[in-house]
Order: sequence, then C-alpha cells, then structure tokens
Amino acid sequence: MRAVLQRVSQASVSVDGETVGRIGPGLLVLLGVGRGDTDQDAETLARKIVELRVFQDDAGKMNLSLKETRGSLLVVSQFTLYGDTRKGRRPSFDMAAPPEEARRLYERFVEAARAQGVEVETGVFQAMMSVSLVNEGPVTFLVESRDPSRSGG
Repeated sequence: MRAVLQRVSQASVSVDGETVGRIGPGLLVLLGVGRGDTDQDAETLARKIVELRVFQDDAGKMNLSLKETRGSLLVVSQFTLYGDTRKGRRPSFDMAAPPEEARRLYERFVEAARAQGVEVETGVFQAMMSVSLVNEGPVTFLVESRDPSRSGG
C-alpha cells in the first residue's frame, strides 16, 4: 500500500457537489492499494500513519503523532498512486489492485485506523471526488507498507 500524507489544518472531500467527509487539523491520506497487498499491509500502514511524528511540539520540532494531537484522518482512495509512467505517455495501472480487492483493503485500512482511537472520515470508493485542503507547512510524505523494491512498484 502507498499513501501520500498531507498535514492539514482542514480538508474535505465532495462527490457531485455534496461534502461526504470533512476534518479539521490532522492528516489527509491519499491511499493506493497495490497488487499483492494484504490485511497486514493495511494494518501496518494505518498504525504507522497514526503514530508517525509529523506534528510540532512546543519547541517547534516534528515530535508529535496524530494520536497525541487528537487530530483526524481524511482517507481518500487513490489508485493512481500505482500508475507507472516510466514508459510512453499514458500511465499503466497494472500494479494497482483490482477494484474489489482494493475496496476491501481500503476499508480494512479505515477500520484499523479507527481502532487506533482517531476520528476517520472518508471519501467514496471509486467515485469522482473533489478534494480540498489547506496543507500546513507544507508537510507532505509518501509512506509505504513495505519496501517498494519488494512490492513490485
């Protein structure tokens, strides 16, 4: 699994003009599921993101986690994170998980993040979504559930 994390003061996602998820301070997570990903990947990545120290402490150092700051997650499915642009001009999505498996693991990730005790909002899987955010910092990270050289990506 791959996730792009953006530290935000606020973020929202809408479908057909209707807001379906909204958070205040926390992390926007664009989540991609790759072929071969497992429940363990979803659980590992959820724990990593919730515990990742990317928020500033009183000394201005990135030393606090989402859990410690009582921030929220907005999780948006993003299969294009597995787009391969190395050849030609059109991305290949061969490394993305099939939709049924991707949905199951996306939902497992959300469930695992909620089990960590944080508020989680979501987009709508496979919908055309509009995402709005205010990135604080800016702070953006790419996080993967395992070594990319072993995941085929």
